[in-house]
Amino acid sequence: MSESRARRRKAEEIRHLLETEGDAVHANTSVFNEERYDAIERFEEFEALRTEARAIKEEAIETLPALVEQLRESVEANGGNLYLADDAADANRYIEEVVESEDAEAIVKSKSMTTEELEVNERLAELGVEVFETDLGEFVLQVADEGPSHLVGPSLHKSRDDVAALFNEHFDPDEPFETAEELTEFARDYLGERIRAADVGMTGANFVLAESGTITLVTNEGNARKCAVTPDTHVAVAGVEKIIPDAERLQPFVELISKTATGQDVSQYVTMLTPPVDSPTVDFDRPDEPIGSGERDREFHLVLVDNGRMAMRDDDHLRETLYCIRCGACANSCGNFQHVGGHAFGGETYTGGIATGWEAGVHGQDAASDFNDLCTGCSRCVNACPVKIDIPWINTVVRDRLNRADDPETFDFLVEGLTPDDESGGLDVRKRAFGNFETLAKLGSATAPLSNWLADLGPVRTAMDRYLGIHPERDLPAFERETLADWFESRRPRGPDATADRKAVLYPDAYTNYVQVDRGKAAVRTLEALGVRVELATPAESGRAPLSQGMLSTATERATAVADDLDPYVAAGFDVVVIEPSDIAMFEREYGKLLDDEVHARLSENSYEVLEYVYGLLHNGADPHALADPDGPVAYHSHCQQRTLGLEAYTEAVLSDLGFDVLTSDVECCGMAGSFGYKSEYYELSMDVGSDLEAQFADERDRTLVASGTSCTEQMAALFGREVTHPIELIAPSR
Repeated sequence: MSESRARRRKAEEIRHLLETEGDAVHANTSVFNEERYDAIERFEEFEALRTEARAIKEEAIETLPALVEQLRESVEANGGNLYLADDAADANRYIEEVVESEDAEAIVKSKSMTTEELEVNERLAELGVEVFETDLGEFVLQVADEGPSHLVGPSLHKSRDDVAALFNEHFDPDEPFETAEELTEFARDYLGERIRAADVGMTGANFVLAESGTITLVTNEGNARKCAVTPDTHVAVAGVEKIIPDAERLQPFVELISKTATGQDVSQYVTMLTPPVDSPTVDFDRPDEPIGSGERDREFHLVLVDNGRMAMRDDDHLRETLYCIRCGACANSCGNFQHVGGHAFGGETYTGGIATGWEAGVHGQDAASDFNDLCTGCSRCVNACPVKIDIPWINTVVRDRLNRADDPETFDFLVEGLTPDDESGGLDVRKRAFGNFETLAKLGSATAPLSNWLADLGPVRTAMDRYLGIHPERDLPAFERETLADWFESRRPRGPDATADRKAVLYPDAYTNYVQVDRGKAAVRTLEALGVRVELATPAESGRAPLSQGMLSTATERATAVADDLDPYVAAGFDVVVIEPSDIAMFEREYGKLLDDEVHARLSENSYEVLEYVYGLLHNGADPHALADPDGPVAYHSHCQQRTLGLEAYTEAVLSDLGFDVLTSDVECCGMAGSFGYKSEYYELSMDVGSDLEAQFADERDRTLVASGTSCTEQMAALFGREVTHPIELIAPSR
């Protein structure tokens, strides 16, 4: 299939999911996300427990082989059986042996993503064994014959009306189901009968304690404990990463998982079982007999699953995935997931941002190829994750590996010395184009305005759509002939000289230097008006563009060049001021992966977002009267990476202190996300995500639209059809 046809097919799939599942997904994930914020705000120990939980998981994964053996001893001492399965086939073979030894005809299961990964239900069905999912969401999907769309809420892509229609068609009740109460009551009674009649109960495990052999089940329905203790035989299936040392180190996870998953202070049921349990067996065929009259002893099997996990443990970049406690917060916090759900943003088993790590680890990296680009690297999921997993980095690393997967060196001779990057010859041409935006910007600026006129011609846009997958409805950046560097070099007179109390070097990113030059000029005028001596660093792309395309070698090369240019300024006592939020995020976070630790620390500790820097100047005695007076009310949207770094408050404070009437958007994602919004297969999703912001500012036509980020500026211009201003331009003195 050609690239253009594949993109059209992907666009059609996303359009279909937006139309059929988007409303339910958006409603449900929004509730989860809002409740998570509320729960965290009520819980003062949240950040401390995140740090503690992270440390526990790091230690547990580091010592995993020893913990497995300790757990084996504990389970066997309790009278149970532990089987360590190499892969899905091995796990299913053992489970089938247990089922056959019990002559089981029916099994009841509680929710378990690991059994989804192993396709346990399908294998048992081939044996003629009936399997009943007892979690309400999983039961809905079993009736619908669909896969889960979310780690925690597997059927959240379905509304109440969808479920009612499904049950009415499948079960044909005397009176059609309408309300949630009716649906729940029916499912409870229907599944209760199956639980009582089941020969084997199967559960997953949220956490497994090596010291005691205890499994912990965290649920909201109570069905898991019924599956575990009602049948005489209990099979628990868990990945090896679920093991933690002991009960003392369980507490942070129980506190965190409820808050990050569903926004609850505590889950409805936290069940700790050390099977085989001592509770008496029940013979439902003899209801008049007392409890405990069953003739059989309890039997317990813990199936620990490797299935690629030990290899992930040895992989420096995928290892973090094993810290995941499957709360789904990365999905709930993601703008793209909130609109399209896990049937697009997910692979064979797993969904959401962390799905890339899981799919690549347990199913092979190709399993992540179809949805990996839906992670735009905004980093909101990092702050949401209860164990601080750097999910965007995992996605970027897998993207880089996918770029290099298909015999990359075969075509190296065709591009050697001809491309402005360090990537192999097999790299997709679109990724190469987006990853080398700086080169395109230099050429576009040098030939402007002709370049802008040519780029907007119909045949050119058609070719861009066909060969580069750039959607024809998306406006292209308009390059300026005079760059910021040109203006800075030629202007007279200059601002404060070397005797100034503060010295700052302004980092001119590619957009500021070649496209949005006015915001760069405004930054220089503002800083100088506040008494700062300003120098301009060498214009250079930070590495964000290639990083977004999974071009790690090129991103490292660009990051090194920027750091080499800025380091002498830092050594000379200059502060580094950055206009583009995605670049200050790059300096703060990703440079820690790409650069030497000392170089990264020196740069990040001395770098400031431009309004953060202005705020500091004003609160340390700079004269606010040197800046422009307010000229009407504004509607402000901050950049996602600005929010993840906690920097948006500085912009709001500066504008407020200067007397601006500011309406601030609480919409977390505009939907553009750099190159993502340009791509033809994702354009409609991008605009759908942006519709939340559009709705919030729809009645604010008297306000100047203001955005801190390049992507936000472009998206808001497309949504509202009018000019969008950077906040530094609002406050800059005119001269």
